[in-house]
Amino acid sequence: MIRLHNLKPRPGSRHRVKRLGIGESSGHGKTSGKGHKGQKARSGGSIRLGFEGGQMPLIRRLPKRGFNNAAFKKEYAIVNLDDLNEFEAGSTVNEEMLRESKHIRGNHVGLKILGRGELKHSLTIEADKVSQSAREKIEKAGGTVNLRERATPAAAERPKSTPAPGTEASPIAAKKNAAKQKTAAKKKKKSAE
Repeated sequence: MIRLHNLKPRPGSRHRVKRLGIGESSGHGKTSGKGHKGQKARSGGSIRLGFEGGQMPLIRRLPKRGFNNAAFKKEYAIVNLDDLNEFEAGSTVNEEMLRESKHIRGNHVGLKILGRGELKHSLTIEADKVSQSAREKIEKAGGTVNLRERATPAAAERPKSTPAPGTEASPIAAKKNAAKQKTAAKKKKKSAE
């Protein structure tokens, strides 16, 4: 029986500490496994990943081509149906409720419901995206799915006739347009004569 007086660490979890700096015959040599000094032999000294001694690193020497979608990627918070069973029947489940119940953490573009598991009672679910299987299971349980409207950009709502703010004609462009109109009027006058 284990008592306080006979507690021991698990076999193999503790081992003898390597004794360094006890001479050349110790098996660890004159420099104790640290080589002939230098940055990596010093306490706290380390070389970061990709550092090549000051020369231009390979990652900066290689050409960069193509398109990377990482900056434009949209990440949705994923919630499965079996996570929604803890909510009361007939309640409306949205992103705010899921954040309060710690099902969603961090920054996301929106909420997506996936169809893992079974929904045991009817719920009204407000989300940005819903998989086909999740929608079928929700409706089978007597619930409804409301997809949230994505905010349309202001540029799409603006009538085409009015210029966008900040794109009004500059004074130079206005002078050029006036000059063109004058020359066109002169040509029209000459052709009429």
